Amino acid sequence: MRTLRSHAPGGPETLQLDKVDSPSPGPGELLVDVKAAAINYPDVLIIQDLYQMRPPRPFAPGGEIAGTVAAVGDGVEGWSEGDRIIAVPGFGGLAEQIVIPAASAIPLPENIKFRDGAAFLLTYATSIHALYDRGELKEGENLLVLGAAGGVGLAAVELGKAKGARVVAAVSSPEKARAARDAGADDCIVYDRGPFDKEASKALAADFKKVAGGDGFDVIYDPVGGDYCEPALRSIAWEGRYLVIGFPAGIPKLPLNLTLLKSCDVRGVFWGAFAARDPKANAAHVKALFDLWAEGKINPRVTGTFPLEKGGEAIAAMAARKAIGKLVVTMD
Repeated sequence: MRTLRSHAPGGPETLQLDKVDSPSPGPGELLVDVKAAAINYPDVLIIQDLYQMRPPRPFAPGGEIAGTVAAVGDGVEGWSEGDRIIAVPGFGGLAEQIVIPAASAIPLPENIKFRDGAAFLLTYATSIHALYDRGELKEGENLLVLGAAGGVGLAAVELGKAKGARVVAAVSSPEKARAARDAGADDCIVYDRGPFDKEASKALAADFKKVAGGDGFDVIYDPVGGDYCEPALRSIAWEGRYLVIGFPAGIPKLPLNLTLLKSCDVRGVFWGAFAARDPKANAAHVKALFDLWAEGKINPRVTGTFPLEKGGEAIAAMAARKAIGKLVVTMD
C-alpha cells in the first residue's frame, strides 16, 4: 500500500511517499481502507515533533479518516467487511490502509460522502464539547469566535447559532468573513495579522468591544492564541467564559488581572481526553451532531481536496493559515 510518511522532524516538504506492506488487524481492531483523511492543525505540529503526541518514526500524519472496513480482528463484534466508518486515530491516516481500535470507529451513514465524513468528527466534536460543556453557552448569549473561517471556527459558528446565540466571527480577510457569514455568523470583524505592538493590541480590543456591544461577550472561543488572546479577553462580559482551543499563532501570556476585573473563567478544552474519559457523553454528542447535520443546521465545508502524493501541500496550506473550512486528502 502507499503511505505518506515523516522520517525525520520537519515541515510538510519532508514527507515521503512510501510503499509498505498492508497491516493486519489484531484482537479488538479493524483494518480500514482509507477513502479520505482530513487535515487539521495538529498535522502541522506532529511532523515537527511539536505536538503532545510523538509517534515513533516513520509514521504517517492524518488524524481523521473515513473509509470502509477491510478486515475484522478477533473478538470484534458489530462490524463487518464493507461497513462505512469514520474515526479519529490521531495519526496514520495518510495511507491507503490503517489499523484502528474497533471501539474508536463510528458508523458513517450511506448518504454522506467519504470526504465530508472525514471532515466532520474532530472539528464538530471539539466545538460541541467546547461550547456546550466547557462554555455552557445559552440561548441569547453573545459568542465571539476567533479564527472563525477555519474548520473548528466554522463548526463553532454553526453550533453557536444552533444553540440560539448571537455569533460574532473574527477572521483575517474579507473572503473568510464571507465564509463565516455563510455559516450563519450575525456579525464579523476582520483583524490584521499579528504580532501586535501595544497600540495595535489596544485598537483590536476596542474593535472587539465595539462589535460586542452591551456588556461584552459571554463566551469567547479561541482556537488561535498568540497576540489575539489578550485583546479578545478585554472584551469579555462579567463572569464570561474564555475557551482555550489551540495555539497556531503561539501560546499567549495572559495578564491574570483581567480575569479578576471581569470575574471571568479561562477554561481549557481538550476534546481527545474528554472523549477517552467519558465515552458515553462523547457518543451522545456525536449522535446530536449527526441529528443537527440531518436537520441542515451544520454542514462540513470541504474547500480543497488533494491526492495522497500531494498531501504535504494540504498540510502546508494549513501551516500558512490560508485554509477556509476543511482540506481533505482522498485516496481515489
